[in-house]
Amino acid sequence: MESEKSAPAPPPSKQENLFINLGFNILVPVLILTKGDRFVEEAWLVLVIALSFPVCYFFYDLRRRRKINFFSIIGFVSVLLTGGVGLLELPRFWFIVKEAAIPFIFGLAVLVSLKTPYPLIRTLFFNKTIFDVERIRAELDARGNTRTFEALLFRGTLLLAATFFISAVLNWIVASHIVQTEPSLDPAAFNAEVGRMTAWSWVVIALPSMVMLMGIFFYLMKGATRMTGLTMDDLIAPEHRAREEAKQAERRKN
Repeated sequence: MESEKSAPAPPPSKQENLFINLGFNILVPVLILTKGDRFVEEAWLVLVIALSFPVCYFFYDLRRRRKINFFSIIGFVSVLLTGGVGLLELPRFWFIVKEAAIPFIFGLAVLVSLKTPYPLIRTLFFNKTIFDVERIRAELDARGNTRTFEALLFRGTLLLAATFFISAVLNWIVASHIVQTEPSLDPAAFNAEVGRMTAWSWVVIALPSMVMLMGIFFYLMKGATRMTGLTMDDLIAPEHRAREEAKQAERRKN
């Protein structure tokens, strides 16, 4: 009689590509909203095309990983607000509200995600596409630092949410100062002011936000190395380490 075979292990869950996630849910829809009128005359059609990206990615990711994608939800709301203000020719006040509302919604989503099985801090900073998560967890367990590390991630979540809330305040200030024309009275002047505000937002908002995000990233990395005893290189996912080692070996040959 043949020995009973053990059941096969379940396949590992598919990992999400963070850059594709952000591209489909944020970057591409925003580009379509800002540049789409050059190719499509109907404003409502531009909005529909932009909305289709986060919607399609949401269902694609849901079918592939069986998980709710928060970025798709936030991207959909963001695009709907952005396109809706222009499509309905609402007063400039609502455009300013929208500019502040988008990062504010991101901040709220970061905090709310703490109550779900998939906190956004893990998607952004502690996921298997970037880090050797299993090795980190094993070292944390061995040193009894798992709860301490969870507290670190919680503090990182608060810092991440604060970054978005600060961006919301800065967006309100910049939009209020630059956008002065009512879109229903002079659409061309309004669009020009929106374009100027977008350019300034990179200097006043985007760059400081990137610096803060990098600061949070290194804050978490430093905490992880202290709690696990691993080096920065040891924290990185094996495939990235292997790729870097292959590059170094190739350079040594040459």
